[in-house]
Amino acid sequence: MPNLLARASETGNDFFESHIRPVLIDRCYQCHSTKASEIKGHLLLDSRAGVLKGGERGAVIISGQPDKSRLIGAIRWDNPDLQMPPKHRLSEQEVSDFVQWVRIGAPDPRSDVPKAPPATSDPTAARLRWAFGLPKDSPVPAVKDASWCKSPIDHFILAKLEAQGLRPAPAADKRTLIRRAYFDLIGLPPSIGEVEAFVRDQSPDAFAKVVDHLLASPHYGERWGRHWLDVVRYADAFDSRSVRGDTIGQGDISEAWRYRDWVVKSFNDDFPYNRFIRYQVAGDLLPVPQPGQFNADGLIATTMYVIGNWPVGDADKEKMMTDIVDDQIDVTGRAFLGVTLACARCHDHKFDPILQKDYYGLAGIFFSSHILPDPGQKTAGSPVLVLPLANPREAKKRQQYQASVASLDKQIKAAKDPAVARKLKDALGELQKQAPPPLEYANGMQEGGVPKSEYAGIHDSFILIRGRYDRKGERVPRVFPRFLAGDHQTPITQGSGRLQLADWLASPDNPMTAKVMANRIWQHHFGEGIVRTPNNYGKLGTPPTHPKLLDWLALRFVDNGWSIKRMHRMIMLSAAYQQSSEGDAETMKADPANLLFGRMDRQRLEAEPMRDAMLAVSGTLDPTLGGRSTQNLNTSRRSIYLMTIRSDRSNYRMLFDAADPTGISDHRIDSTVAPQALFLMNNPFVLDKSLALARRMLHEALPEDRARINWLYETLYSRPASDKEISIGLSLLRSMGPGTPTEATWQPYCQVLLCANEFVYID
Repeated sequence: MPNLLARASETGNDFFESHIRPVLIDRCYQCHSTKASEIKGHLLLDSRAGVLKGGERGAVIISGQPDKSRLIGAIRWDNPDLQMPPKHRLSEQEVSDFVQWVRIGAPDPRSDVPKAPPATSDPTAARLRWAFGLPKDSPVPAVKDASWCKSPIDHFILAKLEAQGLRPAPAADKRTLIRRAYFDLIGLPPSIGEVEAFVRDQSPDAFAKVVDHLLASPHYGERWGRHWLDVVRYADAFDSRSVRGDTIGQGDISEAWRYRDWVVKSFNDDFPYNRFIRYQVAGDLLPVPQPGQFNADGLIATTMYVIGNWPVGDADKEKMMTDIVDDQIDVTGRAFLGVTLACARCHDHKFDPILQKDYYGLAGIFFSSHILPDPGQKTAGSPVLVLPLANPREAKKRQQYQASVASLDKQIKAAKDPAVARKLKDALGELQKQAPPPLEYANGMQEGGVPKSEYAGIHDSFILIRGRYDRKGERVPRVFPRFLAGDHQTPITQGSGRLQLADWLASPDNPMTAKVMANRIWQHHFGEGIVRTPNNYGKLGTPPTHPKLLDWLALRFVDNGWSIKRMHRMIMLSAAYQQSSEGDAETMKADPANLLFGRMDRQRLEAEPMRDAMLAVSGTLDPTLGGRSTQNLNTSRRSIYLMTIRSDRSNYRMLFDAADPTGISDHRIDSTVAPQALFLMNNPFVLDKSLALARRMLHEALPEDRARINWLYETLYSRPASDKEISIGLSLLRSMGPGTPTEATWQPYCQVLLCANEFVYID
């Protein structure tokens, strides 16, 4: 619970810094701060204490209840006697931001004394801190119980435990371990045969063979690709109004699914992580192996910057373009570097050594790139780029063919002489026999600022005072954050700078990149990272529990060619990973939050593997990879192919705590609410899969009820049923009526087993 609250607080604080504080400073402080010549209404808004205290009329916010908060009523201008700001009301978006802020509890990181600590501008001093320093190789620690250790990782874990007089958990049994590994790596349960083969295999490398088998599975990319999609705020569509059935209108991100498939394939192919970064940041700029070829994957990978959470269709096009760049800087900082760069949009970062100059140095790179063909009309939306996946010569050939077909069609319709029309139709038929292959398209990023806007072309950016596009300050050169890249950077003189940015991000000399990804891999195996705020290594983040271990992992990651699969293998073959979730009693008492990783945390399946497991055990899973997404929950395809529409909040994925596509998600939350139970009890999908499970059981299990119940337990839980569990099952079947049980008789029992905690939790 404390970790969950910390993450919620971090997200709320970021929201305050990005959306609330700038408006308070710009529109409210002149009358409601300690520096105002006259404090209107005795209301101070320049500190957390002032906001909570309220003014002469009492409290101005009621946490969680915007409609009952006087502040919200004032900025909505609901009451003619209380309209704030009094001369020029806030924009609809700004009001909406304040409503959201109060709804999430009005998080406010400001101290009670309205004096924010200045951001340090000394990059050297900043780099001395662990978080922003290059990884350092440490000797593997000596431990007392070396016999427990299976890898160097275990020495780092055990040394911390032994320093406090604590012991690790015993090893997990083989059935628990294989089920854990299957869900970890492919998000699906093992079959009865796979479990029994592992249980029987007494060779020293038995588990290593299981891990290697799973890493070679095409389902591995679907499982681990989904983790990455959480981080980059993946969506198939922005707006439900542009979706008809499974078709997404061209004005929306209709080709985003190609990026999802590229991510899945990259994980399956063990695409080196440094190249994975370079493709997403500057794939359209990477050289091709031979002249005339086209790097389709490179263009598709840049879709990461198109699918951001920015105000599509905003009438204020100038603000929209600055919001797009802010989103692109934010995802670059959090996903690759683990730092909140976007907090420096309106002012120097309040907690970390990120200057506003650093922010606008990066902004120049993204203002010199574009994802829109033009800003669009003030009263209309702004469609994103849709680009052919072909080199210019191939694209031109297809365009010429289409023009020729259109010309002949026109001539045929204009001919009144039947003989002429027949000749033209014959010519059209011959032309169509020689048709070039149809073009495929992708969303993506291109060089140069948005055409037909003030940002067109390549240029440095102005500092925007308080983040406002209409208040330009000094122009700053395009640079990388100085507290990480230093003061002596090579000037960007060619192109937007995205290619240079990609090279810097993917360099082993970058102090953050390898650490951040190594931590993410650890996080998804253990439930928590060594740094428990994976997107924020700064002052508001949580310090690492094992900094030397994380540095060691980061260096091995680079040494092993940035191979993610080799990191999986290294972590999973450790004794630390193979621990039981039932820890040593003294260790659990001393370390209830498991900060020392002295046991394996029990974890609930996320939305996708929960649904996918139902498909798998019922024998209805369609293993086909890739392709366009569908809105049909009843499809037999994996849940990664269910359509994510950013404006749609009422769907299966959101009910079971899938990543919020409006944000950059580093963790999934685990809520337990009544609608989840009601879904499992009543939804047609669950009813259908429980019936299919009963049908499969009757077909595959031995024709005796005790054997059938045991088959169900082994299929769903990877273990045999106990005598008591079999007795309960037989009693339930008898209560359904006399005679031989049928599919319909078995279906309620199968549904009960599917709804059990043991099916949806991994030990």
